[in-house]
Amino acid sequence: MCRPGGDPEQVGSGDASSEDAAFAALLEDSAEDLYDSAPCGYLSTLMDGTIAKINTTLLKWLGLEREEVVGAVRFADLLTVGGKLYHETHFAPLLRMQGELRGIALEMKAVGGRRLPVLVSSVVKHGSGGDPLLIRTTVFDASDRRAYEQELLRRSKEAELARAEADRARAQAEETRLQAEADRARLADALAALQQSLVPSALPAVPGLETAVHYHTASPDRLGGDFYDLFSLGDGRWAFFLGDVCGKGPQAASLTSLTRYTLRAAALHDPEPTAVLSVLDTVLHDRYAAGGDPRYCTVIFGTVTFTERGEAAVRLASGGHPPALVMRADGQADYLPTPGGVLVGIVPAATFTLAQTILAPGDTLLLYTDGLTEARTGPTRQSLFGDEALLAFGRGHASTSAPEVISALTGLMEGFGDGLDDDTALLALGVPRHPSDPRPGNE
Repeated sequence: MCRPGGDPEQVGSGDASSEDAAFAALLEDSAEDLYDSAPCGYLSTLMDGTIAKINTTLLKWLGLEREEVVGAVRFADLLTVGGKLYHETHFAPLLRMQGELRGIALEMKAVGGRRLPVLVSSVVKHGSGGDPLLIRTTVFDASDRRAYEQELLRRSKEAELARAEADRARAQAEETRLQAEADRARLADALAALQQSLVPSALPAVPGLETAVHYHTASPDRLGGDFYDLFSLGDGRWAFFLGDVCGKGPQAASLTSLTRYTLRAAALHDPEPTAVLSVLDTVLHDRYAAGGDPRYCTVIFGTVTFTERGEAAVRLASGGHPPALVMRADGQADYLPTPGGVLVGIVPAATFTLAQTILAPGDTLLLYTDGLTEARTGPTRQSLFGDEALLAFGRGHASTSAPEVISALTGLMEGFGDGLDDDTALLALGVPRHPSDPRPGNE
């Protein structure tokens, strides 16, 4: 900027020269200040480590006065015990061999006796003759870095603990899963063994009669309530029954066991079907209903005797059970009515009605529980298989043997999939055809 009446160029030139000189002087004057108050520590030491020069920044970090340090102590004396040991055994020997070290982590004794983590870089300065004269060292405060490393280490340890805990949790979960599978397997084995004890392991061979049976358990984790049996009464007479108790599980198993053995015992005393069901009704009513916990079952009980012509005379009675299906050798099939039969065990002194039929050669009598007719069918599983569908099935298989009927029904039930969600028992009794009497369609 020019003064009034002066030469602008001369004035401007003079100002520029003054500013350059002032700036140069400022740089020259502040070089020592810049060294002394730098954001990092600086010091120079003789080759034996004695401190010859140190800046104010480092003195403030260490809480020392310059007079206490310069010419009085060595660099290693400023370090902690561990830092001093590392300096003497590693740092100093390497520096003498290499002439320069950068970024070495050490600890210095700071104000208040605290440890100051630092990063140290040192270089050996040589004279004109090549002899080492002094060591210049730069010291950076690594507190933030140490804090970061410690935080990183803490997080790493936490992550490792979390991983270990997760591994333990996974191992425990796997152990629990394996134990649960083993428990389920043992339970399934126990239930299967108990279930087998509630039904005969195999049907006895009956001269002049074909027999077949099938039992479907809806769940391996629950005891079923369906039951059946076929046994001899002596003198060529046979008894059979098939039924379904109320409920599932251990209580149903207890009721099933009582029902089976009551039926067998009553039949040996008086095999008349209505009398047998009356005995069972009395036992169940007195055992459960009289105590305020009524239990009941549905059941068909029957007897078989044989005529001189090889026919099977069947007498049966039903206690609230679905009617038996009779399939004839001529291709006809129909239900055998058993009217008046009430649930067994509900009311005292219940009455039951006798039904009779003759099975000629080629005829089959099918007994079943309601799991078959109440199976859910169709794409949406909303429709029941029902009595009419079973009757149509019977008519379609009327000319087949008892084992063939059960085999066909088993295949039908497999097609129901998850629609068959109840226990289902099937029992078929049939009189074999005479070898000289071919079945319709096989002539």
